[in-house]
Amino acid sequence: MKSLKNLLGQLLQSGRDLLPIILVVAFFQLFVLQQPFPNLWQITLGIFFVTVGMSLFIKGLEMGLFPVGESMAYAFARKGSLFWLLAFSFLLGFGTTVAEPALIAVVKEAAIIAAEGGAIANTDVARQSYADGLRFTVALSVGFAILVGVIRILKGWPIHYLIIAGYVGVVIMTMFAPKEIIGIAYDSGGVTTSTITVPLVTALGVGLASSISGRNPMIDGFGLIAFASLTPMIFVMAYGMII
Repeated sequence: MKSLKNLLGQLLQSGRDLLPIILVVAFFQLFVLQQPFPNLWQITLGIFFVTVGMSLFIKGLEMGLFPVGESMAYAFARKGSLFWLLAFSFLLGFGTTVAEPALIAVVKEAAIIAAEGGAIANTDVARQSYADGLRFTVALSVGFAILVGVIRILKGWPIHYLIIAGYVGVVIMTMFAPKEIIGIAYDSGGVTTSTITVPLVTALGVGLASSISGRNPMIDGFGLIAFASLTPMIFVMAYGMII
């Protein structure tokens, strides 16, 4: 009974979260464009599915991904093995990014545009190879970013120094990278921080900071996502320069 009550509460919360965008779309459709909604029943059903899906997703994060991320961070800290902690951090960043739906969609679109623009051969094999290259480059960059972020937590390095150095690197790479890859590189920094990567990586950082004496979860536990957004820009521009 309590679980059902919590789920209904989550449904109401998701509905409130979606309400502003629904009101914006309805206002412009009815009062600015002055047109009725096409397929109103289908749109209403779609909004209901989105609300339910968002509720289940958030509940799943609370029940599964956040606890498992924090518990594994605690376990690695107790184990005291730096190698396995760093290996886990890298593979977590790599694995979650490879599975990221937003990244898969973006690299597929980038391959199509590259083929139409003559940057690569317009064949299925060439497009798939280009998309896979981008996808694994971004995944490697996020794995590297999480590894660096974990080392920062362990060493207690101030985050702003690393972020400033990273963006200086982005600016320098932008000067030398092919102009066709720059936009993709900047977008890849955003699509990595999506539905799968963020919960697990955040839980890892908070759990690790909580389990290490002298570390503040609020100060040291957050910031891993910033690295995950930053390094793909550098890696993808380097990928564009290489190919």
